[in-house]
Amino acid sequence: MGTFWILVSLIIFVCILLILVVMVQNPKGGGLSSTFGGGQQQIGGVKSTTDFLDKSTWTLAGIILILILISNVTLMNDSENSDSILIDESIPEQTIPEIPEQTIPEIPSDIDQ
Repeated sequence: MGTFWILVSLIIFVCILLILVVMVQNPKGGGLSSTFGGGQQQIGGVKSTTDFLDKSTWTLAGIILILILISNVTLMNDSENSDSILIDESIPEQTIPEIPEQTIPEIPSDIDQ
């Protein structure tokens, strides 16, 4: 398995993690912290849970960006080293039949008009 395919599988794995992290968050700011009783009365863990989810979202997005750039470089390097299958196969040359030149008959000038 080439380096490119390993990077593609890592990108897919990180994308699934990113989807899970985003789905846990609440779009209005409550998120996982509101599930545990939310509100400002909580001291300690709940606020840090929201911060952790926010930081992990940005971290996973950055990891995806870096993996995509690295996979692009490896894809370009792999494509320069290997030839296409079509180039390797011997394709019989097709010859174009030659069309004989057609001469235009000359019109005699002594024809009455």
